[in-house]
Amino acid sequence: MSTTITPKTELDAGTWAIDPSHSAAGFTVRHAMISKVRGRFEGVSGTVIVAEDLAASEVRAEIDLASIRTGDEARDTHLRSAEFFDVERFPAMVFTSRSIRADGDGWLLVGDLELHGVTKTVELALEFNGVARDPFGNTRAGFSATTQLNRKDFGLTWNAALETGGVLVGDKVTVDIDVALVRQDS
Repeated sequence: MSTTITPKTELDAGTWAIDPSHSAAGFTVRHAMISKVRGRFEGVSGTVIVAEDLAASEVRAEIDLASIRTGDEARDTHLRSAEFFDVERFPAMVFTSRSIRADGDGWLLVGDLELHGVTKTVELALEFNGVARDPFGNTRAGFSATTQLNRKDFGLTWNAALETGGVLVGDKVTVDIDVALVRQDS
């Protein structure tokens, strides 16, 4: 028996939990000024409260910084160290929304991002991917978001000079987030 899931185009008001096993936050940063390193955080959790008036909705998400994966365990260990994320002192990156508004075909989600003991306002370009009921009776919603950060704005300043000029790690970091939500109060 085959089941077809057709996504809805509207998100109902209510409380939604981020499904950690179907959500991830990824990043891209320039390496040695000639290539890019990609990585992801596997520990994404949080809650979204969708209000009847979408502008009054709330998002709180947390990323476990120790869950970083770049495909190189030595690099991951260095990124967890005091020279970068310092996960002993700052185990999580936390986003708390301030506002959401329509922006062309998508949405703009504005909020405070706390990383490495520093809080800055960031804007995420948000894309709604639809709503569907899974085979287990759960109502799910999907979103994608992207933003660019300057890592130095958050006190992440470690670097090494290259003998050809420039530095080992770029300052600009592109962040891509894919989140699956599960309705909690249906």
